[in-house]
Amino acid sequence: MSALTGMRLRGFVRTGRAVAPLIAALAALSILYGGGKAEAGEAYGVSALILFPVLAWQTKILLDVEPDVQRRLARVASGAAWREIVSGLLAAAVAGLGTIAVAMVVPWVLQGVEGDLSGVAIGLGAHLLALAPALALGGLACRAVTRTAGNGVAVLVSGSVLAIVLGLQGSPAPWLVPPLMATARFTTSGGSTATGLWLAAQAALWSAVALAAYARLRRDRA
Repeated sequence: MSALTGMRLRGFVRTGRAVAPLIAALAALSILYGGGKAEAGEAYGVSALILFPVLAWQTKILLDVEPDVQRRLARVASGAAWREIVSGLLAAAVAGLGTIAVAMVVPWVLQGVEGDLSGVAIGLGAHLLALAPALALGGLACRAVTRTAGNGVAVLVSGSVLAIVLGLQGSPAPWLVPPLMATARFTTSGGSTATGLWLAAQAALWSAVALAAYARLRRDRA
């Protein structure tokens, strides 16, 4: 499985498909931090929210790199459907961590943040909280699940928009989406450790359900 994960990461990088989401992330971060300095925790909370659709898009691109026939052969060679599915998610997670590392460093290069290590730690937690839901959304939008490019884009865009709209204060169904907006509010206004852990638990539960749905669909749609 590690060999298959490495192969997918190499394919993602060598084909140049890693460039587009990286440019999108850098553009979004440049706009966010171009207006002056902000407290690290607050700025990183907004950054995590903005990068959520980029991370989901990056995941979709990585999972779509392989031709369909090669993906089916990889499943046969791995010996089990779950190995092929998990290897793709692991590759996407590694790529996502790379994007998060860029998001953590760029603000300091642009002199767009200030504060202490506690703010940086909160910001890192906000980005990591967004990663698992982004992997799930990107997986559900990949070609192996949606079959067509149009359906994939529809899933990706709809999921990203709903994550923001249903995450607003006063939303009738905030539980339908990962707590990205709530996390951004948490990093902006501050909150207790218990609140942060509760948000992390919510994100983990939502991601587990969405990833289980992805795994089920992928198992039936090689």
